[in-house]
Amino acid sequence: MIFSVTLSKPVKNIRELLGDDYMRVRIKYLPSSKNEGEDIYFAEFFTEKQVFHKKMFSDFLSAHEGTSFRSCVERTEKSEIQILSNKKGKITRIERPFSEFGGNQNQGEKKESNLEKLLHSPGMDANLNRKKNHIIKEGNPVPFLVMLGVMTAEGKVISGKHDKFRQINRFLEFLDDIASDVIEKKRSSGDGTPLSIIDFGSGKSYLTFAMHYYFCEIKKIDCVIFGLDLKKDVIDYCNSLAERLGLKNISFATGDIASFGEDKKADIVVTLHACDTATDFALDYAIKKKALAILSVPCCQHELNKQLAPKSADGTPLDALGVVLKHGLLKERFSALLTDAIRCEILEEAGYKVSVLEFIDDAGTPKNVLIRAVIRGKQGRGRGEIKILGELGIKQTLSELSL
Repeated sequence: MIFSVTLSKPVKNIRELLGDDYMRVRIKYLPSSKNEGEDIYFAEFFTEKQVFHKKMFSDFLSAHEGTSFRSCVERTEKSEIQILSNKKGKITRIERPFSEFGGNQNQGEKKESNLEKLLHSPGMDANLNRKKNHIIKEGNPVPFLVMLGVMTAEGKVISGKHDKFRQINRFLEFLDDIASDVIEKKRSSGDGTPLSIIDFGSGKSYLTFAMHYYFCEIKKIDCVIFGLDLKKDVIDYCNSLAERLGLKNISFATGDIASFGEDKKADIVVTLHACDTATDFALDYAIKKKALAILSVPCCQHELNKQLAPKSADGTPLDALGVVLKHGLLKERFSALLTDAIRCEILEEAGYKVSVLEFIDDAGTPKNVLIRAVIRGKQGRGRGEIKILGELGIKQTLSELSL
């Protein structure tokens, strides 16, 4: 069975064939007990500036591999298949089996991969082998990672998915650092209900499923997880995946964070890459629900950038900031930092201990600041006015919601 496909290098008349100037297409198997006997896939069609989501059947692949797209990589549970075509239409098919080990199989000995040989070679610094520090380790197949196309059925991380694998583990490390404290606070409060987690802007839910796996399978702690996102097709896919995996305590719904009105309990609130002020609405929800912990990776902080100017509200030049605000790129970065600093200040005033951490190396993504907040034992000071907003004559959403 084909689990994932990537098509790239479109032909010149791709718009005539598919209706738009698609640069590449990523396809994943859509698991659903309702679709027995039918191979249904979830696809992302990428143009230069947009991405479109569609459901489709396997006949799309046979119609467009090597024709509409000259490069195609298929991944099954046992192999990676590359399909290439040249300008004359000649198609070449190369299949490489996934293999963890190498060596003489006839001797009945365990085969050793090239990576293991390198790590075990004389003079190799053992600290380079970081696999032992991972919460989810390669070589141990994890069902949700297999279904999401990150791992093979044998537990090998698929080529091109190592960054995603590291991101998942990095996030779980930040969660693991505070998990014991959060669980102890919940128990000491006399709350015997399962741990409740809300993931605002859950997207494809790699990290949502990772949290479920961490608490239920690794920590053996009962939890209920709810994911919210704007895209219905993505939510349908996530619910289908949860159904196929047999997970009863994880669910997803379509909705806008800003207008989310459900009175759901929230011990942990997660908001990763929720755009602009959507992060503020998620943080406000967490504060009002007195969430025990918050993990937030902000994204697209445009709100202050639109308001900041080299002059204050009364027209007085801002000598201290003018040198920054007159440069577009510097203004954008300063606005993002100022936005997150205000958010941290509000969280502290609301009674949280706040840490600002590097999520992943910024070579992977510039959206690498993670705000982690854990509620203190004592009551917060309350939500006061943020002085710098008044001094600059600007408004910030979380501050306004906090009043």
